[in-house]
Order: sequence, then structure tokens, then C-alpha cells
Amino acid sequence: MPLKTLFLNPPSFENFDGGAGSRWPATREIESYWYPVWLAYPAGMLEGARLLDAPPHYVTAEDTIEIAKEYEFLVLYTSTPGFPGDIRLVQKIKEANPKIKIAFVGPHVTVLPERSLRDCPALDFVCRKEFDYATVEFAQGKPLEEILGISYLKDGAIVHNADRPQMQDLDAMPHVTDVYKRDLDVTRYNVPFLLNPFVSLYTTRGCPAQCTFCLWPQTTSGHAWRKRSTDDVAAEMAKAKAYWPEVREFFFDDDTFNIQQARTVELCAKLKPLGLTWSCTSRVTTNFETLKAMKEAGCRLLIVGYESGDPQILKNIKKGATIERARQFTKDCHKLGLVIHGDFILGLPGETHETINNTIAFAKELDVETIQVSVAHAYPGTELYEYAVSNGFMVKDTKMVDEGGHQLAHIQYPGLPADDILDAVHRFYDEYYFRPKAAYRIVRKAIFHTADRKRLYKEAKAFLKTRAMRHKWVKDKREKDSAPTPEPVNV
Repeated sequence: MPLKTLFLNPPSFENFDGGAGSRWPATREIESYWYPVWLAYPAGMLEGARLLDAPPHYVTAEDTIEIAKEYEFLVLYTSTPGFPGDIRLVQKIKEANPKIKIAFVGPHVTVLPERSLRDCPALDFVCRKEFDYATVEFAQGKPLEEILGISYLKDGAIVHNADRPQMQDLDAMPHVTDVYKRDLDVTRYNVPFLLNPFVSLYTTRGCPAQCTFCLWPQTTSGHAWRKRSTDDVAAEMAKAKAYWPEVREFFFDDDTFNIQQARTVELCAKLKPLGLTWSCTSRVTTNFETLKAMKEAGCRLLIVGYESGDPQILKNIKKGATIERARQFTKDCHKLGLVIHGDFILGLPGETHETINNTIAFAKELDVETIQVSVAHAYPGTELYEYAVSNGFMVKDTKMVDEGGHQLAHIQYPGLPADDILDAVHRFYDEYYFRPKAAYRIVRKAIFHTADRKRLYKEAKAFLKTRAMRHKWVKDKREKDSAPTPEPVNV
């Protein structure tokens, strides 16, 4: 028997959407949780293993410590914002269960393996990049020195084993939906723009796009695009439909689901007979024919990373897309009846007050159903991080998140201080959603979609609370920065 293993997406800040399923770990304006897909793969490969997704199931740190007493091996997916709290948690787990072996996985320890090990004495090792087989091999008894893709301390010295080659046969992996069915309550997961309840999974790994800010392709899954067979995906979806008749939507959370037209069209032909409602990620480079095949196969919504309305910023971040192409893509989606959730980022390289205004105007021109506006976060291991550090654009002594896990701006530029970027986030939301057309959509949904009315009310309250909190943070910071420095008193 392998070691009895607990795969953990840990408790952290209240309502924190951590790293195991989130590309942008933070507490959202509205309580949201993605599925811990990365952890589900190895959790399905070991007999006796359990996947514990603490945040959406409201499992506290005290509960987690108690649960971990029953296990011999703990695999915790950490994130840069959550890392300090994760250290404190595993130290308590080790005190309660001294024999337990502990490994951290995720982008943060991939990029900073030695620092992570030295910062957290409770760790036995960390995994770099994809960690499926490394964690399974350890649980099955393989010695540390023989496991590829891990780092550990030996007699106080760091040991980096050789990198593990990227996994190629994704069909050999377990279906994550089997693990969800065993260990998770799908009604606990909420993303405001998706139908509720929903279930998300991956059909590919890796992303060939070169976006400088994007975390996973630069630290975990790489740029090589690897895909499951369309037969394997269709088989899992048929099973998932039978598992959860109450699920209203399935979401393909690939980095870039529809980047290859032939594969997308082939998969759509196999999804269509299942009669599913599904949504996915998409780039604006997707053509009309592919979008049409997706719509006919049951696709409802696309998450689209527009990022900016400024052409030069798109070049600076190597987006590989143009403003003109984004406009045409959006027109195609509107024509087909595909709903769009648009993602925008403020504070990317080249940002000014003028480019922020341009992006807000561009978003209003596109007029997509819903938007998300984030501040640019420079995660260690990304090209954006190297750019911000080397040019002195990182704000000194400013964390990525506040005490509640909400995003803070930690990059600033000449003429554009960090508090202006953060303030612009909610100005963006205000200007977008308080337009008559956008407000009408929300009111209409509340009136005619009675199943979502309570949810919409709760989300509106949460959003307004976060908005007020951020306005206060910006106001306090500006008052502090403008306050005269007291002159030294001679004694």
C-alpha cells in the first residue's frame, strides 16, 4: 500500500481562491472558487488518497490539522500570496503529526525551491513544475534521490534532482471528475458569470502563447501544447453528465481551449450529441467557423483575455493579438449569440492614465456581458516579474494582497503610482456597469432568472463591500503619502 496521502488546497484568507485551480490567486470582489484540478490528477492515482479543497468547503485550519493526523503524506498546493500562511499551517500539522511527510507543489516553489525549503523547516521536499508522478512515486516508496523534478535539503545543502520530462500521454491520466465525485461537493463552487452549479476540468495542458504576465505556462505547464484525445474528453463528459444531473454548466478551463481549429471542431462533433451546456476559455484569434461549431455543440460563454485597449501595451506583453482582431472576434460572438466574460488588466508595462482611459473606453465599445478587472501582479518566474524588478517598478514594502487576500497594486510607473492603478480598477467597474445598457442586463437577469436572484443579491453586496474597502485603502494611502514628514527633535 502507498502512503496514505492527503492532497490539500489549504485554508487561507477568508474566501481565498488559491493556487490549485486559479491562475490569479486572490480573494475576489465576489466569493468565487475554481476547482483544484491540478491536485485531482495525482489524487486519482493513489489508493486511499483524499483531495481536500478547504476554502469552498469552509474547512478551517483547525479542522485541517485534525484531518491531517490520519495521513502519512501531505501534498499542499501553495501560492505566492498564501505561502506565509501555508508555512504556519504545516508547522502546526507537523507538531500534531510528527511522522507525516510534507511536500509543497505549485509555481511558487517551482521558481523558489531553495528559499521555500529554508523558509519552511517542516517541508521534506518540493516539486518543480508538473508534480503528478513525483508525488505518486514518493507515496509508493521511491527514494527522494531517484524522483525527477523535486528539490530537497540534505545535510543542510540543497539538492535539485534533474527536471522531469513533460507528460505527453494525457489520456493515461485519471478523469478528475471521478475524484470530484468521491471527494468534493460540486454545489460549493461558484464563479459569478457561470451557471450554478458548474464543474470545470481540462482537456489540454500548456499554452503556446507568450504573454509575459501569465503564470502557469511560464512556471508549471510550459508552452508546449499537449492535448487529450477527443474520444477521452467526450467519454469523461458523458460520465460527468450522469454523475451530476443537477449541474447546469461544464467549463473547459484550459489555458487556451480552442487554439487549434481542427481539434476544436472534432471535439465539438463529439460533444454535440451529449446535449451539454458548456463554456471555455478563448483567444480573440479564434475564427468565425470555429466559434460557430462551438455554439452548435452547446457552448454558451467564453472567457476572453482582452487585457488592454492599448495597441502598444498588447505588444509589450506579447499578447499576439490586435485591437482590430478583438473587435471582429467580439462581433462574431455577438452574431452567434455567444456570451463573453472579458478579462482586463491594469498596470501592465507601458500603462499611463491615458491608456487606462483607452482601455475603459474599449471595454465599453465591446459591450460584453460581464467583465473582470485585475491589477497586474508580477509573480516570481514570469517575464513581467523580471521586467518590473530590473526596472525598479516594484513598490517597496507592498504586498500582493491585503490582510483579506484581496489584490493590491505592487507595480507602479513614472507618473502612475500604484494607488492610482488600484483606484482605476473600481472606476473601471463603475463606468462599465453603471451604463444604462449594462445595468439593464443585470436588472433583467434578476427579474427573469429567479433561480439566480438570491445569488445576484449576495454578489452585489460583496462587490460593493470590497469596492468601499479599496476606496478607503487608496484614500488612507494618499493621505499618508501627502502628510508632511515630521522634523527630527534635537534632545
